[in-house]
Amino acid sequence: MTSDNATTATPTEAATPTEAATPTEAGTTTTGTATTATAAGHGIADGAGGDAPLRLVVIIGSTRTGRFSPVAAAWFADEVRKHHGFDVDVVDLQGMDLPDSLDGTADTEALGLRLAAADAFVVVTPEYNHSYPAPLKAAIDHFHAEWLAKPVGFVTYGGMSGGLRAVEHLRGVFAELHAVTVRDTISFYNYPNRFGDDGVPHDAASAGEAAKGMLGQLLWWGRALRDARAVRPYGG
Repeated sequence: MTSDNATTATPTEAATPTEAATPTEAGTTTTGTATTATAAGHGIADGAGGDAPLRLVVIIGSTRTGRFSPVAAAWFADEVRKHHGFDVDVVDLQGMDLPDSLDGTADTEALGLRLAAADAFVVVTPEYNHSYPAPLKAAIDHFHAEWLAKPVGFVTYGGMSGGLRAVEHLRGVFAELHAVTVRDTISFYNYPNRFGDDGVPHDAASAGEAAKGMLGQLLWWGRALRDARAVRPYGG
């Protein structure tokens, strides 16, 4: 295992102009199955503070034909359901009308409501040409208040880099939106070789531990920021 800022549980999408194969970043733990790479709205519903489960939105960030993101997202959502601190909502961007012009649509309105209700986010993304997919950027840019003062984690996949270069770009984007990215990232390198036909990583124990570690960080930040927003709405 290589100790870094990341925990990698990764198969990645092919190292083509789609999901690029890249060198791993510092801050990652690699097990051959997974590498974890580690690196916030305004209000809160009545009675939803304290130890109440966090509302975690998992965003499937790739919309390409043949994408692997739904497999990684389904595995991660199952890991979340084992953790009693979260209620999970999986958002798939494929098929949503989220125009680059940032004009509003019925889909942006519906997605905005789901994001606004969230206490925390996890973005599932491949690495395309050393960065993340364009539809994911459009989805992020459609919103502002929905991200404020909430924690964000990442599940990535790619070639040798496990998608970590996409994460480093996303950290800067979310910082600009006043969100807080957690240190650990679950990163699957050479992803086609990491999962079985059942959608479960071959090294399920290692990948599960990586997920548990990142979820622990999201839980701490999610509760702290949710309670803080309840007392003093964030003004960013």
